[in-house]
Parts: sequence; C-alpha cells; structure tokens
Amino acid sequence: MRTPEILAPAGSEESLLAALRCGADAVYVGGKLFSARQNAANFDLPQLQHAVELCHLYGAKLYLTVNTLIFESEFSSLVQFLQAAMEMGVNAFLVQDLGVLRLIRRMSPDVPVHASTQMTIHTPEGAHWAKQHGISRVVVSRELSREEIAAVCQTGVEVETFVHGALCMSVSGQCGLSAVIGSRSANRGRCAQACRLPFSAKGAKNVCALSLKDLCLVPYLAELAQDGVASLKIEGRCKRPEYVAAAVTALVQARAGEEPDLDTLRAVFSRSGFTDGYYTGKRQQMFGTRQKEDVLQAKEVLPHLAQLYQKPTPQIALTMDVRVQTGEPAALTLRDADGNCVTVSGETVQPARTKATDAAQLERQLGKLGGTIYALAELHADCDGMGMLPASAWNALRRDGIAAMDAKRIAANTPHYTIQPVTLSKGQTCGTKQRQFRIIQPDWNGLSAQLLDEPDVAALLLPVETASAEIPANVRERVYLTLPRFCADETKVKGWLEQAKQLGFSHIVCENVSHLQIGRQLGLTLHGGMGLNAANPDCLAFLQEESLQDVILSPELTIAQTKTCTGLPVGAYAYGYQPVITMRNCPIQAEVGCKHCTHHLIDRTGRQFPVYCRRPAGITTMYNAVPTWMADKPEAFSHMDFLVLDCTLQPDVLSVLHAYRSGKTANETITRGLFFRGVE
Repeated sequence: MRTPEILAPAGSEESLLAALRCGADAVYVGGKLFSARQNAANFDLPQLQHAVELCHLYGAKLYLTVNTLIFESEFSSLVQFLQAAMEMGVNAFLVQDLGVLRLIRRMSPDVPVHASTQMTIHTPEGAHWAKQHGISRVVVSRELSREEIAAVCQTGVEVETFVHGALCMSVSGQCGLSAVIGSRSANRGRCAQACRLPFSAKGAKNVCALSLKDLCLVPYLAELAQDGVASLKIEGRCKRPEYVAAAVTALVQARAGEEPDLDTLRAVFSRSGFTDGYYTGKRQQMFGTRQKEDVLQAKEVLPHLAQLYQKPTPQIALTMDVRVQTGEPAALTLRDADGNCVTVSGETVQPARTKATDAAQLERQLGKLGGTIYALAELHADCDGMGMLPASAWNALRRDGIAAMDAKRIAANTPHYTIQPVTLSKGQTCGTKQRQFRIIQPDWNGLSAQLLDEPDVAALLLPVETASAEIPANVRERVYLTLPRFCADETKVKGWLEQAKQLGFSHIVCENVSHLQIGRQLGLTLHGGMGLNAANPDCLAFLQEESLQDVILSPELTIAQTKTCTGLPVGAYAYGYQPVITMRNCPIQAEVGCKHCTHHLIDRTGRQFPVYCRRPAGITTMYNAVPTWMADKPEAFSHMDFLVLDCTLQPDVLSVLHAYRSGKTANETITRGLFFRGVE
C-alpha cells in the first residue's frame, strides 16, 4: 500500500514555512496571476524561485496552480510565466483551462500536469481521458463518496483528493454565481463567496442555505491510503499560517497512526464544526456558518500553533566523516539518507600545543546544527592524534558543509524540462454569419416538433435521460442530447447514451471531459456545452482536436472577447435563466424538505433564484434570478455561428424565438449577462 503525500496550501511565504516545518511532503502555490485564489498574497517570480528552492531543500515538491480560465489577450504573459516556472523546476502545473493544457504540452512534452478540481473530473472515464492526454494526476471533485474515489483510483492515474478545508456549495468549475452577481469570477480566482451570504427557501434573513461546513477526512486517512489515494490535499491558500500548521500536523499524526489533534484543528478554523457527508454518502447536517464562538476559539490556539513553525525543525539526518591529519586541510564529508554527498575542506591542521582534536570534540563542534533542517546521526573521525584547529575553524567548516549540502539537495530535487518555443496564433477577423438558433427545452413536448419546422432552428437540446421513442424518428438527428455537468454514476450516463444511440440519436452536448471519452467510444457526434468553460482560441483548437463540431462559449466572455474565439464554430448563451450553481446537495431539501419545495432561494435583497433538481442525474441547479436578454442587440452576435435560447424555465418558447427574430426589447427585468461588463 502506497503512503500518500500530505499536500499543503501556501498562499504566502510564512504559510510555506509552516507547511514545510510541520512536515508537508508537497505544497501548492499560486503566482500573482493565473491562480484560482487571487485573494491570497501569492508569489511573484523571485518569491516563487525562493519557494521552489526551499521546497527542494526539504525534499518536498512544489506544485504551481495555473488553474483559471485565460483570455486570449493574456496568453503572451502566460507563456512568459510558464517558461519561467519551468526553468525554476516546479514539480507540476495544476490546470483547469483546456487551452492552457494544450499550451503547456506545446511548450514542454515532459513537464507534469495535474488536472485541477476545476476541471470537474469525478468519474473513471474522466480519469482515463486525463491519462490519455498526458495528465499524471487528477484532483477529483470534492463531492465524491469513498466508493467513487476508489473507482477513480483504480484507473491507474494518481488521485489527489481534498481531505480538509472549505467546501463550496457548487461543484468546482461549475459556479457562475459570483460572476453574475458582481463580475468576480470563481473561474478566474476572484470568487466573492456570495454563497456564504443569506439565502433561504422561505426568505428567512438569518439562513445561509448555500453555506456548507468545512470538510474533514482526517479520521479516514487509513481508508484513503488503502483505496489508493496518492495525495491528501488541504484547502486554504487564503488561510493564515497557523491553520496550515494545524492541518499538516493533524495529518502527519494520523498518517503515523497517532491520535490527531482534531480539537485544535476545529478551533483554528471551522464553520460550526466539520462534515464528512460527501465521503460517507450521508449528506445530512452539512450546512454551517462561521459563528462568534468559532472566532473566539481560534484566538485561543493561534499562539501555540505559531510556535510549531517559528524555527526550522531537524528533519534530515546527516552522517559526517571528518579527516584530521596534521599538515593537511581538514576535510568534512556529509551524507544524507537520500544519497546526497558533499565534501568540503577547511584550514590546515596545526600541531596540537595542548590537547589534540578527537572524535568527542568534533561531535560537539560539528553537531551544532541548530537553525538548520539537519540533525547529526553519526560522526566518524579519522584523527592522527597530533593535530588541532580552533573552534572557529570547525564552525566555518560546518557552515561550508551545510551550505554545500543545501545546494546539493536543491539541485538533486529540482527537475529539468525540455522547453520549446511556441508561436501564438493571432485572432482572426470574424465575418457575419447566418443566424441559427439552438433551443434548450426540459423535455420533448407539444411545441418541440413545431420548433423544428422553423427554418432558423438548427437543433433542440434535450436532457439525455428524456430521449425516447416518442420523439419522431425523422427529427432525432436534430435533437442534441445534453449530458449532466456532474453525475457520479457513470454507468447510468453510459446506459442513457447506449439506449439513445439504439433509437437513432447521434448528437450529444458534452459538459465535462468524461463526456468526450464516452461519446467517442460510442461513435457519437460531439458538441461542447458551457460546462467545458471554453474561453480562448487555444481551448477551441484543443476541442477541435478532440473531434468536437462546435462549442457554446463561456458566458463570462464579453462580446469583444468572443470575437477572438475562432477556429471552431461557436455559439453564445443569448437567452435564459443562466445556470449559476451545480450542486450534489439540495439546499431546499436541507431547509424545508422535498415535500415543501419552493423551487427557489431568496437572497438578502429579496431576489428569487430558481432551483430545480435533475433527479435522474442526482444534481440540483440554481439559476440566475433574472433572464439574460439580448434579442434587441442582434449586431452583438453577428459573428456567432449559433445562438442558444435556454427555455428550460420558459414554456412560451415561440414568443422568445419571435422576439429574437424581430429584435424586440424586453418588457421584464432582465440582464445582459456579462457580455458588456465582463469579469475580473
């Protein structure tokens, strides 16, 4: 059974020291740009260089997060950043954007890439897809049970799973709430945590129906190791170093078979305690908020926790060989348990006037390793019994030896990569396209056949589980089956698709990378949905290489940014109540129960956000409070290959279609989405 690594967050240099000094095997950090935690202090390039060297000195690994969506205008800066990080010898990049994955592979064929949890990989087929694309590790979604995590481990891909820290209500990579409310994109590292504010099915002012307790799987470490998890990940790059110290210490204790200090861990930060609901499959009593009592408990434990990382702790055992021969330079050879060996020379040994240097004196002088990461394990002395050096000379020899060992360890633990120059493609000018509509409906109904008779309606998008023989055979080629953004029961998804294929359906809309894998296996025609977060030309090029016919662009792009997304036919989400949170845990069920479902949550301003369950897939979706409306802005989409009209919550589909044909102004409260204001 493999011993899993303990992976700690480091949002600052102090947190990095806390992680390493408390025993973390690896840390993950972000740069000043392109990191999913832009609110953390993060690391500029000189700081990142120092962080890499410090980790490699300790024998730890450093993983660099480049796990945000990147816009076309940022790719030039991204290339420079990636090249600098590769030259430093970071141990892996964590990636969300498929365009960034493609760029890294073009720049270096051998640098390790890890799939961020933002990529929404949560099934074996998703892991198989990652393996086929040279991804060495997958950070699985936090919503998985033990059995579901174990199934991904069995694919042979390294699995990294969160074992402690904050839980988002939304499946990672599938949240647009912060973006639509305040233009701060969770996919860009700017989440404003709007979900932690009051939301209630009943309109209660003090209910935070979207706020989950923090995750804690520390008691399950033996199970996770047994199931094959490679890395135990702590969330918290925005948290203080004392939190990092407490979490790493608890995991080190648990991994060693000791009783972890969960009381201190809970005291340093929690939201009314911890939850293991997703892991155990018992998804009850998972909701909580930060209370005054939680804050007071933290104040009590912070001073003690700070002491855990104030000074370097001896973690590396050294063997010393010393040669003391009169008339020759003193020589010191150091060896560590990893096979690193260095030899340094000092002053020439002088004839002893009183007492000659012996092994006991050498052990006293050379064993003074305080303030370093080393401890003396053994010392072997080759003394002629006639020579000596003053204490200052031995101290200097020890310092030179430690400096040489530091450099040796850093060099030995720093990987070197093949780096190739890349040429970025420039955006092409888009011409005017003939307008086509694709209409999303919740099921096949009395209007569906009529819609397909309309000459400008290219396709209907229906949930895959609604495909049936009731849909006329002659229109099934124009019915695109949408797959759920999250569904841990992959067997169910495959079953739906196999049945649909037998009925003559051949088009699917892929919302995560596992769908690309399954769709190709079944020989289906692939289209990209918004869940793929397509936001730049490199992503489109990647999807084209994956045999996709077209893709719905990320709704976080402005109109100007959509014009740079060329190379693959694209569509825009032009109408509808935009999905803003994809959830495995229904907040309404938790607050009032299914029998009293209100089908909406009310925020602190009184706005109602529709909420509906897709029961066959086991997910719940929260939608924006008002619909996106762009019917009166037809010129904005003249470069688009198709427009998506989402009528999931709008039964009067024909009126929407006619409005978009005629350029009608809305007569209700609407939003322009992010087409003009964009996101941070």
